[in-house]
Amino acid sequence: MKLLILGLGYSAGFFARAALARGWDVTGTSRSAERAAELSREGVRTLVFGGFAVSSPLAKAVAEAEAVLVSVQPGEDGDPVLQRLRTELATAPALRWIGYLSTIGVYGDQGGAWIDESQPVSPGNARNRLRVAIEEDWLALGRDSGKAVQIFRLSGIYGPGRNPIAKLREGKAMRLVKPDQVFNRIHVDDITGILMASLAQPRSGAIYNATDDEPAPPQDVVSFAAGLTGLEPPPEIPFAEAKLSPMAASFYGENKRVSNALVKRELGYAFRYPTYREALKALAAAGE
Repeated sequence: MKLLILGLGYSAGFFARAALARGWDVTGTSRSAERAAELSREGVRTLVFGGFAVSSPLAKAVAEAEAVLVSVQPGEDGDPVLQRLRTELATAPALRWIGYLSTIGVYGDQGGAWIDESQPVSPGNARNRLRVAIEEDWLALGRDSGKAVQIFRLSGIYGPGRNPIAKLREGKAMRLVKPDQVFNRIHVDDITGILMASLAQPRSGAIYNATDDEPAPPQDVVSFAAGLTGLEPPPEIPFAEAKLSPMAASFYGENKRVSNALVKRELGYAFRYPTYREALKALAAAGE
């Protein structure tokens, strides 16, 4: 399998390493030459793509790819991958699967209600309205080209080095309390598992929620992490008194419970970490 990953960030990096472990031919991209060189030394062949010029090696990687994962942050006016590589992707002869990593933020605020992929999108800010437009553009590419495009709407991502335990150890954890507020989460290993399951059975136009079983109040997750490590949990801070950046505050403006039933039913995927409890226990045991 020849896999091209456009945007080798945190989540896509775990997917790349899992693909390499399966013996796949993996090429990735990074925006900086320094980071591309670092990733290449770590074993993932990485090219530079900053959203503008397309190098000959990148054009060749697109032309030969059998699967493409897109994990590039949107620009101010859309998706740089679609803007620079739409034609190349649409005409790539061996390409049979395209995955685009999006966000459950496209659903907006649902007042804490349970929702699934049938819920109409209702983005509450410009950032997520742009995501909706990009999702639609990717699905249109699939329809127009006959390529199987899948959208994966991710919830709050965590894993080794990026989780409540790590924040507690760094002294950066907070316990913000907003009554009735809950968030879904997803461990990077389960993102990888869902992507692998989709690759085994592509469905053109599919949209999947990549999220865990149990949306939970954020302060409960921090308290659980503290209990696992013996670290003192930070004091609870009422949300109204917290000094947050506009982006951080915007996450608390959306409250929803997101179902992963379609991933389980259609892809047959069994979550490695169905809730934050199993995941944090494993991370604590591994010192991550």
